[in-house]
Amino acid sequence: MDIHSKTIILASASPRRKQLLAEAGYKFAVVISQIDESIFSTENIAPVEYAKQLAFAKANDVAQNHPGSIVIGADTVVDFEGQIIGKPRDAKHAEEITRMLFSRPHKVITGLALICKSGNLKIVEAETTVVYPKKLTDAQIAGHIKSGIWCGKAGAYSISDNDPFVDHIDGSMTNVMGMPMELFKRLLF
Repeated sequence: MDIHSKTIILASASPRRKQLLAEAGYKFAVVISQIDESIFSTENIAPVEYAKQLAFAKANDVAQNHPGSIVIGADTVVDFEGQIIGKPRDAKHAEEITRMLFSRPHKVITGLALICKSGNLKIVEAETTVVYPKKLTDAQIAGHIKSGIWCGKAGAYSISDNDPFVDHIDGSMTNVMGMPMELFKRLLF
């Protein structure tokens, strides 16, 4: 299959994913998956498998209507000692998650799926990065919650270069941002 002749579609509404792909020079369209993430159970499934399952479901949903395109599905979760941490429901939940995650190292996992129905392409992988947080004060946590930055973010936070809440990471920074670009490039080529 000649991937260079295929249209690339990102099956995500994530501004960070769009930004990372655009900054890397990819030309792509965005078609948001209609998958209801709440129907996928986090019970009795490893965090890596859960992220891969959701990434595949999103890509497959969009690929049904775009069989000649390469569709990218991605899903990011946080693994805190084997517990899957997704997006917070509300500010109270975001504060609980923040207090938990910024107490000890945790893993950020992004499942990545590439599907092209007409080209018989189906790749589903995952990238894991360990985040070593700084201890946050009550005032820092309150400020974070008040900022609303946590809305729609797995683990109730997003990361940036020189992040004041993160001591260091072991692995891919773009993975923590929601789109493991190194893995994507390996899978695409």
